Amino acid sequence: MTDVSGLTSSAYQQALEVIASVEPRIADATRAELADQRASLKLIASENYASPAVLMTMGTWFSDKYAEGTVGHRFYAGCQNVDTVESLAAEHARALFGAEYAYVQPHSGIDANLVAFWSILAHRVEGPWLQKAEKKNVNELTEEDWESLRRELGNQRLLGMSLDAGGHLTHGFRPNISGKMFHQNQYGTDPETGLLDYDAVAAKVKEFKPLVLVAGYSAYPRRVNFAKMREIADSVGATLMVDMAHFAGLVAGKVFTGDEDPVPHAHLVTTTTHKSLRGPRGGMVLATEEYAPSVDRGCPMVLGGPLSHVMAAKAVAFAEARQDSFRTYAQNVADNAKSLADGLMKRGTKLVTDGTDNHIVLLDVSGYGLTGRQAESALLEAGVVTNRNSVPADPNGAWYTSGVRIGTPALTTRGFGHDEFDNVAELITQVLSNTQPGTTKAGTPSKASYVLGDGVADKVKAASAEMLDKHPLYPGLDLA
Repeated sequence: MTDVSGLTSSAYQQALEVIASVEPRIADATRAELADQRASLKLIASENYASPAVLMTMGTWFSDKYAEGTVGHRFYAGCQNVDTVESLAAEHARALFGAEYAYVQPHSGIDANLVAFWSILAHRVEGPWLQKAEKKNVNELTEEDWESLRRELGNQRLLGMSLDAGGHLTHGFRPNISGKMFHQNQYGTDPETGLLDYDAVAAKVKEFKPLVLVAGYSAYPRRVNFAKMREIADSVGATLMVDMAHFAGLVAGKVFTGDEDPVPHAHLVTTTTHKSLRGPRGGMVLATEEYAPSVDRGCPMVLGGPLSHVMAAKAVAFAEARQDSFRTYAQNVADNAKSLADGLMKRGTKLVTDGTDNHIVLLDVSGYGLTGRQAESALLEAGVVTNRNSVPADPNGAWYTSGVRIGTPALTTRGFGHDEFDNVAELITQVLSNTQPGTTKAGTPSKASYVLGDGVADKVKAASAEMLDKHPLYPGLDLA
């Protein structure tokens, strides 16, 4: 990570002094958060470190603006500078991903998915329904018309990757709104290999005939052939939507190209703007021109007013991602994930799909006699930050799980390379090998409590500190 200049350090110090003058506990918590992140091995696959430029862009008076609508068509006056910000963010996004259209207003990945889902419904269902009913727009509908249209919109089918196979809860998981909006079904992975079986997906699609086929993942450690997924979608006239929130940085950095790049093949692509893309927390929808008018209705269809200060930070992050250095970074993320996976496997840890070729490594910790929750907690005690995650056909369900998901984007940003990630694999193995399941107050086996061997946490923290000190987080930034 590039050194923070003295000017930047001074700016943060003064900003915290201003905050402390109003609520010192927030200033203290902010300093503590930086200290914690500096001292931890952050391996959460969905987290990263944004640049000071991105972070500082969010702390401006753009936060004060209401700007419902789109560029040049706002429902509030005085939005000319917001128009500039949103236009620049969309311009950078189109150039970065080679997309025909970019919508940068979504506040999160879930918001982006909701915009995409409702855009598909509007384009594929509402539009044809209005034409058939000989109505120009929804303003002409009677209450009887509305009831008929609501039945039509609410009876569409969506097929997404199952949660335990590596999909996301917004891909049709029942407790999520996506599982309530649609008549939903799921495809999984091969029970032996854990890999996508495209023939099986094709058979499921032909049987279920969804309006929307969702591709993409949050815990699948392999690449996807999106050209094949488009062929499968086209076989039943479905819309292919790809959620690339996790691997957007690998697409932007040209690690995923050709059939593995979703943008040329999908009708719509959704993403977050943080994670491997290293921007601010937010979302985005990329689309073909065919779907652009529907997506452009994201506000007020799904969203409220856009967060103008975050759109500004997205523009800065996309500009950073268009630099050659970001391509080097993205390739290092993938290379480091392989080093981490190889280091774990050679030490006896079982991995879902026996490895990785993206940024995600998914451990099956059942071989250690642990649940994912026990493993996650023991690792956190030792200063290794991860998150528990389901594995295919997980006997422990989505709360306790049998897996732990880790990723390389954040530590790669700090400058970790092959040797460091091999050392990280050693530290993870030490923790898991020295952790035992705990018991409940009644003396029965517990899925949550654990017992970590004496001295293990301190030993791992000391070894971590040596690596972290060589790769400081925001070097030059002094908040004392």
